[in-house]
Amino acid sequence: MDQIQNTSPAGSNLATGKPKRKPPVFLILVLIILACTLGYLGYTYVELKNQSEIEKAELERQKNKLEEELKTIYSQYDSLKSENDTMNLKLAAEQLRIERLLKINANNVYKIRMYEKELETIRKVLKSYVYQIDSLNQANIALRTENLEVRQQLRKVEKEKEDLSQVKEELETKVEKASVISAKNIIVAPLNKRSKENYRVDKIEKLRTCFTLRENPIVPPGNKIIYMRIARPDDVILTSGVNLFEYQGEQIVYTASREVQYENIDVELCIFWTNDGQLIPGSYHVNLYADGNDIGTTTFSLK
Repeated sequence: MDQIQNTSPAGSNLATGKPKRKPPVFLILVLIILACTLGYLGYTYVELKNQSEIEKAELERQKNKLEEELKTIYSQYDSLKSENDTMNLKLAAEQLRIERLLKINANNVYKIRMYEKELETIRKVLKSYVYQIDSLNQANIALRTENLEVRQQLRKVEKEKEDLSQVKEELETKVEKASVISAKNIIVAPLNKRSKENYRVDKIEKLRTCFTLRENPIVPPGNKIIYMRIARPDDVILTSGVNLFEYQGEQIVYTASREVQYENIDVELCIFWTNDGQLIPGSYHVNLYADGNDIGTTTFSLK
């Protein structure tokens, strides 16, 4: 048997007997384009992601900066509190506005821009309030200065009034003292039965007290009762019967009295007291009274 010669064409499929096909160029190009597109998209995604992270970080930085500035302004409002209640209410309202802004989650450009706009308005309001409060403080300083001057003037007037009142009282006291009759040259003489001076208690019959009522043009003229009060060494008042007169709102005992016509000139007179056995040795004290005033005093001694 003759050897059969292989007459299959080159490149034909030995199994099927069909010729082998090469991949289409179009498909290769599509695959290349897809691969490039995927690569570009991957690169773009990474770039966009990086850009997004950068923008997000920048937004966060701006947000933090704005929040810090808002907090600073909030503290400045605290320092602006004044004595003016109306202004304090306005400051509190602005602080409330800041608190509301701080609660907003500014996570995008729009909210950041809104933050910036509100912050600009708050800055202007703050500047306006600073000016107003400064004006109020200046006005308060002026008022305090004026009030201080007024108080100083009032104190000066009150001091002058007190001084005048004191001068008035002093003058009234002087007039009151000047309008009192006074006695001078008061001399007490113990007399015996022959009207001779004798200082032995067992020899004395009478005590004679002589004096001069001074001239005083201020005292109203007229009848004056002069009361004499003699105190023994043991402070017992010499008296005969119940003899009382008023002195400084009280009824006190007197020794003897005498009525005299006073005409604003010197008047000399004497008052007598008869010894009824009350005298004792020692030092005696004598006081004279007129118109409810103590007008003179003296002392004497007996043996």
